[in-house]
Amino acid sequence: MSVAARISIAITCVIMLAAGLVTIYIAQHSYSTERTRILHETSSRVLAQPQLQLAIYYHDYVSTDRILSEFLSPPAVQYVAVYDTEGARLAERQNIGSAIAELPDFETIREGISPLNDGISQRPVDLAPAAGKTLALLTGGEQILDQTIPVFSAVDPNEPGKMRSDFSTALTAPGAVDSFHLMGYVHLGISRSLILKSVQPFVIQALLVSFLLVILCAILIYFLTRQITTPLSRLALLADAIASGNLEEFTATGGGGEIKKIATTLTAIVGGLSTYKSKMDVDKQLLSMKVDERTSQLSQRNDELSKALAEVTDTKDKLRKLAYFDSLTALPNRRLFTEQLRLLLRLTARNDEMLALLFLDLDNFKRINDSLGHSVGDLLLRAVATRLRSCIRDSDVVAHYITSESRIDVSRLGGDEFTIVLNQVSDADAAGVVAQRVIDAMLVPISIDGHELVVSTSIGITVAPLDGDNIEDLLKGADTAMYHAKSKGGNRFSYYRAEMDAASIERLKMESDLRAAIEREELELHYQPQVDALNGSVIGAEALVRWNHPEQGMIPPFKFVPLAEEMGLIIELGDWVMMEACRQLIEFRQLGLDLPKIAVNVSALQFNATFVERVEDVLRKTGLQASSLELELTEGVVLEHSESVASDLNDLKNLGVSLSIDDFGTGYSSLSYLSRFPLDELKIDRSFVVNFDKSENSANLVIAIIAMGNGMNLKLVAEGVETHEEYRFLVQHGVRIIQGYLFSKPVPAKDLKNLLAPYFFINQINIIKAEAEIEQGASPN
Repeated sequence: MSVAARISIAITCVIMLAAGLVTIYIAQHSYSTERTRILHETSSRVLAQPQLQLAIYYHDYVSTDRILSEFLSPPAVQYVAVYDTEGARLAERQNIGSAIAELPDFETIREGISPLNDGISQRPVDLAPAAGKTLALLTGGEQILDQTIPVFSAVDPNEPGKMRSDFSTALTAPGAVDSFHLMGYVHLGISRSLILKSVQPFVIQALLVSFLLVILCAILIYFLTRQITTPLSRLALLADAIASGNLEEFTATGGGGEIKKIATTLTAIVGGLSTYKSKMDVDKQLLSMKVDERTSQLSQRNDELSKALAEVTDTKDKLRKLAYFDSLTALPNRRLFTEQLRLLLRLTARNDEMLALLFLDLDNFKRINDSLGHSVGDLLLRAVATRLRSCIRDSDVVAHYITSESRIDVSRLGGDEFTIVLNQVSDADAAGVVAQRVIDAMLVPISIDGHELVVSTSIGITVAPLDGDNIEDLLKGADTAMYHAKSKGGNRFSYYRAEMDAASIERLKMESDLRAAIEREELELHYQPQVDALNGSVIGAEALVRWNHPEQGMIPPFKFVPLAEEMGLIIELGDWVMMEACRQLIEFRQLGLDLPKIAVNVSALQFNATFVERVEDVLRKTGLQASSLELELTEGVVLEHSESVASDLNDLKNLGVSLSIDDFGTGYSSLSYLSRFPLDELKIDRSFVVNFDKSENSANLVIAIIAMGNGMNLKLVAEGVETHEEYRFLVQHGVRIIQGYLFSKPVPAKDLKNLLAPYFFINQINIIKAEAEIEQGASPN
């Protein structure tokens, strides 16, 4: 076979292959176009059938069957069915000649598809329609294309009692497009073989045209290659001769001038190629070395980029934790809590479920924080967070979070406030079960730095959607319920009730009134005298603030002082008490009354960086000698163990102010501060005094405190003394200064004036002594 023939056959085969591919492409494109047209046409018909919404809503099977018949107009559509939103089939209809015996399961064909999107899937079937059996055999069997189209309506299908006019009104209402609701689905089964049959005539025409073009091209190529290959064949012979070095044959070969010129050129090219090859080998070696060098550099750069990427990823994770997690407890913070709770509320509303929010506040955390310091308080908060997490079981929470890190079953909003979110609760009582579990768990002592701490909690509970359907209402209600539980003594939980808002409003009113109480001069001081047990004279008085409310009358400090601390008014309130006490002491002395000193309580929140300056300012403005002012400090102040506290106490001592420890022994005391700080006095709390006769241990504890104070040259004041027995016990063991209802309750300044007479209480003291002597004389030896 000649070269020209071989070339012609090869090119013809390529053209035939190209023609076949073109025909296949045309067939595939025609099938895809027809398939897309049918799918688009059916989708358009669903949108163009507003009557379908009514038929589904009213379950009108006659209208549904009539509407379905319009979807069977394309021959390829084998069947059509209508389903409601739950997947229940409302109606179905099959085309004449359909070989489908049973429709597929609706949930199977919609698996993995969003409820709001069209669904398209393909599945094989055993039988093909009679018109498409041949094509089904040729294409590997029949395939059914299942198309599911959601039906939307501007009217909410979950609202009963809708009229047909409501659908028309909703469709024409402004903004209707933005508020469509899912009514159901239309399911169509489309035969692949019938789609192929519909495009078969066009494909056959394309195949015939391609076949004719191939024949014409083959004839044309054959004649062209004959003209081209003849000179090339001679040139190939010349090239073979040059390659074998047979120059005589080259010389003897005849032919045209161009062929000889090409042959000569080939000889020169062969020589040049040899030289060029040698040069290329050297260049290749140099290039290989350069490639190795660049490869090494790129590898190094790749390692550096990988390291930088890891650092960026690590930094991104750290920034996310800083933004969404509490740095102390590693719990979700308020921002993550708010974002995820908003998502859960939307899911709860959509799925018609219930969600419970538990708002927790530690009952006695502030006292522990003030007594043991902020470092112990931080460790306690971490331990509480760990314990809360352990209280929440997997069965209490159903995950609806984007990532596991986004769980907000336990969150910290700030301070000692925590929240627990329980979604998909069966009823409100389920939240109470979890709340009680948390309360019981919190009562187990927590060991921190050698201290066995017990911190109870008060919990407020709100349930969505019963108590609100947004974050603000749920948090507000839970906070109100929490304060209600706390007002009942704490260590309990309380469900939110609407009537609690009145108590919350009352608290807000008290906060508002308290802010203006100082300006309105509604505050006043009462004084409880401190009596010398030896001569009955008043050697000092403790200033106690009272609030004379214009509507509620006299309000005791235990109701408004904690509120002032929460509101940040305690510094202003404390400064007013100090100023007023010093001013009234000056007034007493101007009247010729003898009151050696006045005692003022100072909380840990008052004792800040500017406290010493404020004390100096009060003394300067009132003209009172510093030695006449005694500051009663809580143990939370001296237990801070900071250099600044020690420095401030020394500065106060240098001013001449007396320093006393109030309610000694009731906090989480460390006795080392008694020697570290320049203290003058210890006040024995009533809780020790009242129990001295209850047990021998209680009496021994009081005796030990008295002995320790006397041993350290500290003055001792027993407060809360009410009975003759308490008085005799304390005086007998070395307490000289007595304060309590035994001598006087806290009285206004005008009533205190009468008690400042010299030896005012001596007669009462003599009576107590006489009773003791009578009891001793009456007792058997």
